Amino acid sequence: MLKGIHPLLTPDLLHALASMGHGDTIAIVDANFPAHSTGRAVIDIAGASAPQVLDAVLSVLPLDTVAVPAAFTMEVIGDPDAVPAPVADFAAVLTEHALADCEVGHLPRHAFYDKAADAVAIVRTGEPRPYGNIVLVKGVVGHDLMRG
Repeated sequence: MLKGIHPLLTPDLLHALASMGHGDTIAIVDANFPAHSTGRAVIDIAGASAPQVLDAVLSVLPLDTVAVPAAFTMEVIGDPDAVPAPVADFAAVLTEHALADCEVGHLPRHAFYDKAADAVAIVRTGEPRPYGNIVLVKGVVGHDLMRG
């Protein structure tokens, strides 16, 4: 255990996040997502919901302020304008992290699978609700924040 590190940030997840460069992506997905057949590296955090893991990740990961969109969710099949409960929860977490203005794109199912397959890692959560999936684009840590 480390001081100041969110307890959901496991060693494997911290390594994946620290290994990412500007523009790299990471996917946070629900328990039903075909993570192992989609991604190269899968990190399981079965004891947490997708919004809880998003909150933990955003405590250390800057989103890309230039990329539009800087995050992607999966569209509801047959109703692309629907906002499933997990996606509404993602918006609340983004707001809590002062990212309410961040543009979130919405991708059809298979396009989302393709985006997740290109991610540095897929973080599979214990989220039981469908459409609890989001891909984040990493930004840059400011030079002033890197000083000790």
